[in-house]
Amino acid sequence: MELHDRLESVLSVAQESAKQVDTDAAFPADSVSALRSSGLLGLTLPEAVGGLGAGPHELVDVVSSLAGACGSTAMIYLMHVSAAMTVAAAPPPGLPQLLPGLASGETLGSLAFSEAGSRSHFWAPVSKSTSNGAGVHLAARKSWVTSAGHADVYVTSTLNADADVVDIFAIPSATRGVAVSGEWRGLGLRGNASNPMTFDVEVPTDHRIGAAGGGFDLMLQTVMPWFNLGNAAVSVGLSAAAVDASVRHTSVARLEHLEQSLSALPTIRAKLAKMSIDLGCTRAYVGQTAGRLAQPAEDTVLHVLGVKAAANDAALRITDSAMRVCGGAAFSEHLQVDRYFRDARAGSVMAPSADVLYDFYGKAITGQPLF
Repeated sequence: MELHDRLESVLSVAQESAKQVDTDAAFPADSVSALRSSGLLGLTLPEAVGGLGAGPHELVDVVSSLAGACGSTAMIYLMHVSAAMTVAAAPPPGLPQLLPGLASGETLGSLAFSEAGSRSHFWAPVSKSTSNGAGVHLAARKSWVTSAGHADVYVTSTLNADADVVDIFAIPSATRGVAVSGEWRGLGLRGNASNPMTFDVEVPTDHRIGAAGGGFDLMLQTVMPWFNLGNAAVSVGLSAAAVDASVRHTSVARLEHLEQSLSALPTIRAKLAKMSIDLGCTRAYVGQTAGRLAQPAEDTVLHVLGVKAAANDAALRITDSAMRVCGGAAFSEHLQVDRYFRDARAGSVMAPSADVLYDFYGKAITGQPLF
């Protein structure tokens, strides 16, 4: 099946359920089921393990399309890809079927990194494992775990039992001591099930992803590039949906006393033009970043740091403008522009937040260490 056909089969389901998912703050079970059967959960995984062997450009296309249909579905998908690529970078020897399961759609993955004690600094867990002979005891309270209670495996960080360095473990959801520990209801991306979770588990050492103490490098070299690019693609998809909705509405909504459409007003046209140009510039930067991940160059790290922040802020501007040009029709929800507006607010505060990334970027271009 062609990639386009796989994607279309999911988009039709996601578009149909998106409004209800948002209204009810419900996990998009039908969309996730469609993703499982489409093969797209293995989009960027190697063909040798059952994946599609696609790269960063294809990820951008799929994620942005999903975001235009349903932001919650797009973010659930992105978290799966981020978890899967982390596993692919250093598969845990004790879970030989994990990678094929992530590729086939049998296994839905997610990241469980953020903790209340270190907040948006996801690379710095405060929980610490303890050695117990055959493995480790991991006790951690995690925040903002996308697909909490719905994922089949959680890629989870903690400090190493013997040193203050980071370990990452793959923890199957059926493991005793894995639990959703609270409720979550957000302004946007309301179907994410981004609940807090507790992990009070015994973990064999062969469930560790990578070497002991290697978690920090995995976060920087694998998680951040794929997640930042994909998150930027979510912002692009939301922005594109807002632009399209604004153009459609202002082209057909009429000022009958003037016998003209809203788009006949110069102020409206100018606002639409700025939105469209902003979207085009952002798409180009995201596409350029995808190219840097596919073929690394000297400035790849700058693109990784800049792309999420730039796309997040563009989405804030574009969706705000969409609310303005569509006016009461946007405020009353029937255009769904309000959903794009609310969903777009998540990106800039999602770790690594836009402000943190701007700081990192500034450090990088002035020759200062990031950490």
